[in-house]
Amino acid sequence: MESEGGNLVSGSKEKIFLIFSDFMTRVTKFEELVAAGSRLLVGFHQGLDILRRPSIDKTSELVESIIKANETKRMISYFEAGCVNTYDTVQNMSKLHSCQLGLQDQLSRAKCILNELECLVEDAIQTVAESLPHLQDKDIEDELDPQANTYDKEETVSTGVQKVGIADYAVTMGVIYSMVKQDYTMQERIVSSLNIKSSSGELETYCLMWSLRPFVNDEIMLEAWKLIP
Repeated sequence: MESEGGNLVSGSKEKIFLIFSDFMTRVTKFEELVAAGSRLLVGFHQGLDILRRPSIDKTSELVESIIKANETKRMISYFEAGCVNTYDTVQNMSKLHSCQLGLQDQLSRAKCILNELECLVEDAIQTVAESLPHLQDKDIEDELDPQANTYDKEETVSTGVQKVGIADYAVTMGVIYSMVKQDYTMQERIVSSLNIKSSSGELETYCLMWSLRPFVNDEIMLEAWKLIP
């Protein structure tokens, strides 16, 4: 019976590690979508700024002399149109539309990954719950005591990874999932607020927030990757 319990614990450790590895792989895919979304958001910002580009200041003496020296019907029409090139306007409107569609697609794919991460967290919690009855008293203490979950610097497994309790993986996954979910919620709100009336300052702030990812703790992410040899 004792041997059977030991096998169950060993199997749980292997299972939780596989779940954790799968979880981190999906986190990487989410981060790739974040990077792609950042480029699309910057593209939207740039496209909108070009559309709002001010017309040439004809009060400048230099500009006025250049206009008079090269005055043609085409140039006169151009100034009467507010110094806006129709082709460029169409191109930038198309760019804005493409960026918005791209961002919505990124969000849709990110949502799918978020759902997968949630399922993996639930699997990890279930695995920990199933393993607890078969752990020795000392093992249970290590799994449940936050102080006991610190790495033992003097004892390492053969892979070179410091000893980590089964619960540590589940807890780490839960923390990362919470950060990623908040990051996604922020992105969703940014994308839903984008429109032709968005100010340049507003868009600049959105781009900064998207790239900085204020809800994601880089130190926690780094420590999580260290759990995978």
